[in-house]
Amino acid sequence: MSVYITIDGGTTNTRVTLIREKKFADGIKLDLGARKSIEGNEALKSEIKRAVETLLEKNGLTEKDITCILASGMITSEFGLCHLDHITTPSGIAELHDGMERVYLKEITDIPFVFIRGVKLSTDDYEKLDVMRGEETELMGILNPEYGECIYVLPGSHSKIIKVDSSGRIVDFSTMMTGEMINALSCQTILKDAVDLSISEIDNEYLLKGYDFTEREGINKSLFKTRVLKTFCGCDKKEVYSFFLGCVIHSEIKSIIEDKAENVVLGGKKQLKFAMAEILKIRDNKNIILLDEDTVNMSTAIGAVRIFEKE
Repeated sequence: MSVYITIDGGTTNTRVTLIREKKFADGIKLDLGARKSIEGNEALKSEIKRAVETLLEKNGLTEKDITCILASGMITSEFGLCHLDHITTPSGIAELHDGMERVYLKEITDIPFVFIRGVKLSTDDYEKLDVMRGEETELMGILNPEYGECIYVLPGSHSKIIKVDSSGRIVDFSTMMTGEMINALSCQTILKDAVDLSISEIDNEYLLKGYDFTEREGINKSLFKTRVLKTFCGCDKKEVYSFFLGCVIHSEIKSIIEDKAENVVLGGKKQLKFAMAEILKIRDNKNIILLDEDTVNMSTAIGAVRIFEKE
């Protein structure tokens, strides 16, 4: 039985997960990532060392019981633990497996690390060039050959719209700072008084109104309408938040609609995922596949194992 520890290194957080028989066994979330390592990665090393030791002790394991530590995401950036160049598209499990880098970091543990490279588009044209670190591993954890050539959408801080071919290889993708826009606009602008991010439900009517208004008028003008709705139109918090969300995800929805793929697989954060699905059902006729929360939450860890085992 293979037992792995996986590390999903993000910009702000790092997840360390114990995997037995390709299933979640235990996990620790660290409140630091690449952003806090810009001036040095000693804190990141220390916290990962502590997390690995904790997982082993809690689960009655030794370092020799772990096949390896599979690491992906921003942990392979210049602010992580092992800076690696991206591989280029088209890239699938085989290419990602061949690009892995085995490294020993004795200051953390005697368990070998296997780092998974990010992916970049094969072009020098800045208008088309894009990169990812971590989403390629997340994608391999949810990839389903039955969907064939399709689009996978991973909403989040840096949302990814990924096109895969019939062989499950990444052939094209684009990045949008959707999650960061939501946080920045609702916390650092005049919209702070209007947008309540604690809202867990969506008003579909106002979600569509936000999307359609942005389609006609553009996002700059549309965002201010969020404040108008709250201050002068008597809209409640759910209606205001829904309109705002419809504005922010407009560009992502347009990119999906303009693609010729028939199948669209939606993963990522719950609220963004369901909001996108509602708009696409009304404004497009693609086949929408919504991934369940367990699949989404385990996607990066499972993807790392699939890449390593080249399954």
